[in-house]
Amino acid sequence: MISAEQFQKEIDRIIDTSLREDIGDGDHSSLACIPASAQGAAQLLIKDTGILAGVAFAQQVFAQVDPGLEMEVVLPDGTPVSHGDVAFRVMGASRSILQAERLVLNAMQRMSAIATKTARYVKLLEGTGARILDTRKTTPGIRALEKWAVRIGGGENHRFALYDMIMLKDNHIDFAGGITGAIRKTRDYLQQTGRDLKIIVEARNLDEVREILQSPGIHRILLDNFNYQDTREAVALIGGRCQSESSGGINEKTLRAYAECGVDYISSGALTHSVHNLDLSLKAL
Repeated sequence: MISAEQFQKEIDRIIDTSLREDIGDGDHSSLACIPASAQGAAQLLIKDTGILAGVAFAQQVFAQVDPGLEMEVVLPDGTPVSHGDVAFRVMGASRSILQAERLVLNAMQRMSAIATKTARYVKLLEGTGARILDTRKTTPGIRALEKWAVRIGGGENHRFALYDMIMLKDNHIDFAGGITGAIRKTRDYLQQTGRDLKIIVEARNLDEVREILQSPGIHRILLDNFNYQDTREAVALIGGRCQSESSGGINEKTLRAYAECGVDYISSGALTHSVHNLDLSLKAL
């Protein structure tokens, strides 16, 4: 997994890129009609029901736009919210508040939607011992925000990108000439490059689970598109020798049944690629 420092660099990059994209050579609407000396205040209104996410990100955006802006947090990230709640208030230069407004809203609406869906999945898994993971099926350019939102919702992050974990999926295995060969080449590569990366290997059937278990040093076996019976049998075969993960089209209707098969993790791309933004609004006071 990436370090906290690397993660913050990703957040900083998102803020820089997004502000450049939105402001360009100036917020001419505000420049045209609002004096530079004008001071104002606004509050973030909740107009929906869900789990709030992105408050800490909003603090960073306001600070980047104008260090003179002051933000009063009313509800922190992870708070269950409903229509009429106020998440925070921000005070300072009116032009600065308006420059930051759209980035704050865009990010918080999407992050809150992801946190809300994640929290719903976490609730469905209660008592099973299985944990929910996100995937790399994220919006290009804002992966750090979406994975942050998953954590706020109570889920866990899978690998961040291609560089922080080895994951041998079906195409890697087929291109490499088979499971055993792919694992052997991977172990050789890690030794030659001096890298210490965990290895996850995807299995498409029980025979592949058996073959993977013949190789030492595997961190987790990904059971891709297994049915319930085969998942239970795969968990028994693994017998705690490494972690197990179910994946492949698992939704709210099937999530708990897979968890009850005994897997350690369930990964779901739907946490980030199939959400509807929460309705939030930043209104002047």
